[in-house]
Amino acid sequence: MKTENNVVPLRKIHETAVVYPGARIGREVEIGPYSVIGENVFVGDGTKIGAHVVLDGWTTIGRDCQLHHGACVGGAPQDLKFKGEKTFVYIGDNTIIREFVTINRATGEGEETRVGANCLIMATAHIAHNCQIGNNVIIANGSGIAGHVVIEDRAIISGLSGVHQFVKIGRNAMIGGASKVVQDVPPFVIADGRPARVCGLNSVGIARAGLSEDVRRNLKKAYRMLYRSGMKLSEAITMMEQDLDSNEAVEHLLRFLRNVDRGICRSRRDEEITEQ
Repeated sequence: MKTENNVVPLRKIHETAVVYPGARIGREVEIGPYSVIGENVFVGDGTKIGAHVVLDGWTTIGRDCQLHHGACVGGAPQDLKFKGEKTFVYIGDNTIIREFVTINRATGEGEETRVGANCLIMATAHIAHNCQIGNNVIIANGSGIAGHVVIEDRAIISGLSGVHQFVKIGRNAMIGGASKVVQDVPPFVIADGRPARVCGLNSVGIARAGLSEDVRRNLKKAYRMLYRSGMKLSEAITMMEQDLDSNEAVEHLLRFLRNVDRGICRSRRDEEITEQ
């Protein structure tokens, strides 16, 4: 778009949009019809905001993001503990937020809800207060992420899934559709079901992440120790420390397992053995 003087405008804001005086809007930002940009909102350069979008609270939107029709980011948390304190939402660069997604700001003075860069949050998904979402994460349609959940880089949450509060989902993990996740899901695995159970190593995701053959071989060994050996978690960790080659992926897996709070998702094989 150019003006009569052939000058590209700094931003394109529809005449029906409401942009509060304190809002800070970057260069080449587009804001669609009837959207509302609150007093304490920052929108990074190149971001495109569709129609009927609401950005509220102390919300920061990164560069070159897309927010589609009806998305609501920065609203008050759906948490009875919230008393109106100053809390934040941060959305990383190049993240796409599709239709009617809701992302709430945090509970607790100075706390934050954070979504990383290059994420895809599909239509009607919900991300609750105090969640920490990594980079390159995909959350598919209709999924609900409860408060204080941590989702690490490159994880995939398939559609209509529910993730219990305080759960951690590890890097490159994949959650199957319509799953109910109530325990921590280690990095690099696939979990599925109600409740979710680990059903294999996420070999495709690991390969796409560009990990070397040696690293992938060690992750397969780690998976067998964790889910096929019959050892307790603490025993499996000790075995991994002794038997696996040290590399960044293995060290990340071990660090995750050492810091599990809710227990890890069991495997379907564990249940079959228990039933026998």
